[in-house]
Amino acid sequence: SLYFPQKLWKMLESGKFQSIWWSEGGKCVAINKDLFEAEVLGREGQQVFHTQKIKSFMRQLNAYGFTKVQRNFQRSASLPEFLAEEAAASARSQILYYYNPSFNRAHPWLLKTCKRR
Repeated sequence: SLYFPQKLWKMLESGKFQSIWWSEGGKCVAINKDLFEAEVLGREGQQVFHTQKIKSFMRQLNAYGFTKVQRNFQRSASLPEFLAEEAAASARSQILYYYNPSFNRAHPWLLKTCKRR
């Protein structure tokens, strides 16, 4: 079975979820908290992660070296990312941004260095 960072990567690359996406050109993970709780953590019988609680999911992120970042950098350059961020912002939902130097869309080989602390 896949470990947490691999599951997260696979989820981001699948394009099947509205609540989580790559941001900052693939350097950060953006999560629409409310939608993520319903769409991913609330799935009956098809759980992606072994939790139904957002706090537990965030602890997993922290355990694998992800840090929460404040959204004070520039808007995404790509149109789909920009539109996703705009749609999320207009929903007035809390968007969480997480960064890990070993979790970068442009450098998938770094994923194997993403270890639990």
